[in-house]
Amino acid sequence: MRRILVINYSQTGQLNRLVSSVCTPLLTADDIQVDFIAVQPVTPYPFPWSLIRFFSVFPETVLQIPQPLLPPTTELAEKYDLIILAYQVWFLSPSLPISSFLQTPLAQQIFKNTPVVTLIGCRNMWLMAQEKVKVHLQRLQARLVDNIALIDKCGSAASFIATPMWMFTGKQKAKSWLPKAGISEQDIKAASRFGDRIAQRLQEDSSAITCSMLTGLQAVTIDEKLIASERVGNHSFSVWAKLLYRLGPEQSIRRKFGLAVYVCFLLLLIITVVPITTLAKKLLAPLTKKRIAKQKRYFAAPSGE
Repeated sequence: MRRILVINYSQTGQLNRLVSSVCTPLLTADDIQVDFIAVQPVTPYPFPWSLIRFFSVFPETVLQIPQPLLPPTTELAEKYDLIILAYQVWFLSPSLPISSFLQTPLAQQIFKNTPVVTLIGCRNMWLMAQEKVKVHLQRLQARLVDNIALIDKCGSAASFIATPMWMFTGKQKAKSWLPKAGISEQDIKAASRFGDRIAQRLQEDSSAITCSMLTGLQAVTIDEKLIASERVGNHSFSVWAKLLYRLGPEQSIRRKFGLAVYVCFLLLLIITVVPITTLAKKLLAPLTKKRIAKQKRYFAAPSGE
């Protein structure tokens, strides 16, 4: 009997549907046992968010400061053949519940010497979050063998409005003139192909999984236009997160005042710096073609585009 552990935290329910699609072929296989851990914070995060609450978790999320979690209710096996780690992206980082879980003694126990498939559902930026997850997996002595990243394909400009509206109203289509936010149901349904391939590999033989199973399945798509933006944004987030965290705890007046200043700065950055950066990247594209191609190969690994 092959054993798989699926670890997941979904706030909107979208990631749950994605996990369900990937796991359906695994659950129907007689010789594969699938266990689930639904990560649960001691203090639940709201959905929909209020604007203040949304930004109040910014410093802890970016700095990956672990928060208290409820103990899993699942009875776990001593060893798993594969772990599927499903997570959302918050502020270019793994969601705070997931980064908290990865810093628990339980994670140290179950991840050691175990192959891992990461499964990401997000708007469009996930590269820096995955880099942070890689650091956790290396510390836990786990082996990343595949990555699946599904994104909202309605367009960066449209999703820039549609996704926050979803977060703050709880409605995927908050306005009639906005596209439906989130990963398309068609893409979620098609994600079952990853589960088919994983099941096929597990049933081939009893050997340990040491290399990618999902090559050629378009598990990820790298948008080269977002690579530099993510890096710049991640650096900015890190600087501001450290500053805001030092101002005081989440409910403090100083933290709230600092967050108000940060939100204004962020809006100004989006209106001014981002368009200029985009134009500069287009002008320099012929000179950076080889470097960008190398970056795309790196971020697409281990599954590839």
